[in-house]
Amino acid sequence: MLSYQHHFHAGNAADVHKHALLSVMLAYMTQKDKPLSYLETHAGRGVYDLGAEHARKTAEADAGIVRAEARGWFAPDHPYAQVLARARSLWGTRAYPGSPAIAGLMLRAGDKINLAELHPAEVDVLGDVMAGFGAHIHAQDGFAMARALTPPMPRRGVLLVDPSYEVKSDYETLPDFLRGIHRKWNVGVLALWYPLLESGAHKSMLAALDAAELPGALRHEVLFGPARPGHRMVGSGLFIVNAPYGLEQEAKRLGRLFAKG
Repeated sequence: MLSYQHHFHAGNAADVHKHALLSVMLAYMTQKDKPLSYLETHAGRGVYDLGAEHARKTAEADAGIVRAEARGWFAPDHPYAQVLARARSLWGTRAYPGSPAIAGLMLRAGDKINLAELHPAEVDVLGDVMAGFGAHIHAQDGFAMARALTPPMPRRGVLLVDPSYEVKSDYETLPDFLRGIHRKWNVGVLALWYPLLESGAHKSMLAALDAAELPGALRHEVLFGPARPGHRMVGSGLFIVNAPYGLEQEAKRLGRLFAKG
């Protein structure tokens, strides 16, 4: 489906959860002088303007990155704070980097970036944003891209799976998808983001993922209030296969910050 556009939600509490941990993962993995592959199934446009009309219409960033920075959640030397500063120096003080831009800013010349996005308007912007990072943009289904490109070269790397879940069958198909990717790419860090919903629609997917007993699996969730009256998302979750060293400690720290409200 093509109706979802993330610029209405950029910088919200779920983005803070997801992107803070992604930044820590990439910072750790780039410490070694070995090349990486980064793949993303639902890339969006890469960079968002938090001062634009669509962002201010929902104002979700106010309860996300604006609150987090006002409360000092991330020290200046935290990977997330560093990548935010770099993004703002490139794209303006109201810029918010999505995960493709975070990867582009953190990875190195020898690393490979492959991004999938189906929405035509988003693909055009994404191509402009990522032009200086040597990224390969795929205007195709992200699940198909991931299946086709795994195992990637280099074999060290990260796959971020971040669907909108507008296609309700995603909850049923994602466990098998993740298992299939892991069978082909057993050293890959596979990160799946999912919303925590009042309806509990995510629970059967998580039960299937837990039952799969994937190696090095880290499941981390944070709760927060609805972004606006009637909003059904009340939290954010990440399920990470082959979670890098130190990520669990940072996830616990972040969880405590979210719990304080």
